Amino acid sequence: MMKSPAPENMYLPDVESHESDGHYGKMIAMARAGGMTPPGIWHLFAFKPRMTDALSAFTHEVMRGPSPLSAGLRELIAAYTSRRNACVF
Repeated sequence: MMKSPAPENMYLPDVESHESDGHYGKMIAMARAGGMTPPGIWHLFAFKPRMTDALSAFTHEVMRGPSPLSAGLRELIAAYTSRRNACVF
């Protein structure tokens, strides 16, 4: 199995270097402590939580809410789409 390339920098140094003690800030810290590079979207969610709460809730509902498609199938569709768009997922 091919290893995915490391994500590129977002080129938003203020967003990427922002320290947050909120939910996503803690997730970023845990990922880094485990030697992993956190997904860029986490940085955006941690930077402006009030502005991104609605996006987070929307994404959760789309991926986990009631649907004729299982959550696993929705994840597979998202991963396939990301890969087709050359986006590390």
